[in-house]
Amino acid sequence: MLDTSNPANGVFTNIMQRTGAQLGTGADAMSFDLDLTRSTQWNSAFGVTTQPRQDGYTTGRLSGVSVSAEGVLLGTYSNGLSRAIGKLALAEFASPQGLTSLGNNLWAESWDSGQPAVGAPGTGALGMVTSSQIEESNVDLTQELVQMIIQQRNYQANAQSIRTQDQILQTLVNLR
Repeated sequence: MLDTSNPANGVFTNIMQRTGAQLGTGADAMSFDLDLTRSTQWNSAFGVTTQPRQDGYTTGRLSGVSVSAEGVLLGTYSNGLSRAIGKLALAEFASPQGLTSLGNNLWAESWDSGQPAVGAPGTGALGMVTSSQIEESNVDLTQELVQMIIQQRNYQANAQSIRTQDQILQTLVNLR
C-alpha cells in the first residue's frame, strides 16, 4: 500500500488505499489526487535558452564483431564505439564420439555422449578461442591428393588382377 498523504513532502496524495490482492487484474479503475499548488509556469513565449551538448556517441550501427581469447564477443559500431555484446560458452563431453550428427556440421548431445560440461574458454580442460582465424587441417593437401591418386591406381590394378584370375578359373572350368 502506497500512501503519500503529506502534500508538503510529495506531489501525489492518497494514490492507492488497496493492496495488490484487492487490485485483481490490474485493470480496475484507480483514483488519485494530484496537488499542483507548488508548480510554476511562466507567462512568456517559447524560446531555446541553452544549446544541448553532445556528451556521448552518435547513433551507430553494428559494423563488425570480433572475439577475444576469453570468448567475449566485441561489437564494433559505425560511430567508433566498441562494446561487449556477449560471451561464448564452450562445452566438453565425456565421449565426443557419441554426439549425434544433425548435418551441416551441427551436433547434439545424446545418451552416449553424456551431458556437456559448459564453461568459459580457457578454463578447465576447455580450449581457447582465436578470432578471425580459419580452422585448417594440419596436413599437406597436395601430398594427400597424390596419395589418393596412388591408392586409386593400386585399387584399379588389384581389381584388374582379380578379373584376370576369374577369367583363368572360368577357362579351367570349361576345359573339363
